[in-house]
Amino acid sequence: MNQPLRRTIGLMAAVLLALSACTSGSGASPSAAPSSAPSAAASVAPSVAASVAPSAPAITVPAAITTAGKLVWCVDVSYPPEESYKADGTTAEGSDIDIATEIGKRFGVTTQIDNTSFTGIIASLTTKKCNLIISGMNDTAERQKQVNFVDYLKVGQGLLVKAGNPKGIHGLEDLSGKAVAVQLGTTNLDALTAENVKLKAAAKAEIGIQTFDQDTDAFQQLALGRVDAYSGDSPVCAYYAAKPDNAGKYEVGGTPIDPAPIGIAIRKEDTDLKAAVQAAVDAMYADGTMKSIVDKWGMTNAVVLLK
Repeated sequence: MNQPLRRTIGLMAAVLLALSACTSGSGASPSAAPSSAPSAAASVAPSVAASVAPSAPAITVPAAITTAGKLVWCVDVSYPPEESYKADGTTAEGSDIDIATEIGKRFGVTTQIDNTSFTGIIASLTTKKCNLIISGMNDTAERQKQVNFVDYLKVGQGLLVKAGNPKGIHGLEDLSGKAVAVQLGTTNLDALTAENVKLKAAAKAEIGIQTFDQDTDAFQQLALGRVDAYSGDSPVCAYYAAKPDNAGKYEVGGTPIDPAPIGIAIRKEDTDLKAAVQAAVDAMYADGTMKSIVDKWGMTNAVVLLK
């Protein structure tokens, strides 16, 4: 073997000895990389997973709604703060309008509000003049015979009286012999009618019930001094009392009466639409949207959130 070749072989042996020393000493071993990778993943993955909020319930929008590109809502636009018109007289606003609009956004469609008299609002739904009703409607056993509901809040009934409550009205039992204005077709009217049955049985003076097709007309009777109290849902009473134009004129008599669910009404055959609306309402509760809408319209102390 010649001298250059001998030197080359010696150099290769030295390199092999050096590599052997590195792999057997305290330095990093080839097996260290695989063992360290799993530990790094284990330390990161759980913390990342824990910080991610649960996903919102999936919303399966009925094909007919997607094709139409809109949701049509029957609403009696005369019940502030839940639904009323802005000063322009054509643009609807209120908590129910915001809820309807939000559901439309989550469906990926536009929202159409059809002003419908409350006395005929269920008939308008069942004859397919709209897809849904949202109008501060109590979910009652009687109405369940005609439509299905997705409940979204609980609301009590209220009594609005003149400031200082000169007639001492704090509940239905205090209305004996007094005049009260109320909207037709409402559970408020049902409660007054039921109270009159009790009063008559007890040989006491009945309530002088005055009914009106529009809630705003019923409230106007109190403003004009023609009745002793106005009967409406507690958020509506709170709204009228809090309006800047009404400052110091009215107050709510007593606490909300018998809080009960209000719901979005849906035709009984539209089970897929009901499921989609329920998923949207659940998501609005999960992400705080429902509470934000309630707070926006000054209803925080006048309604009960379902979740």
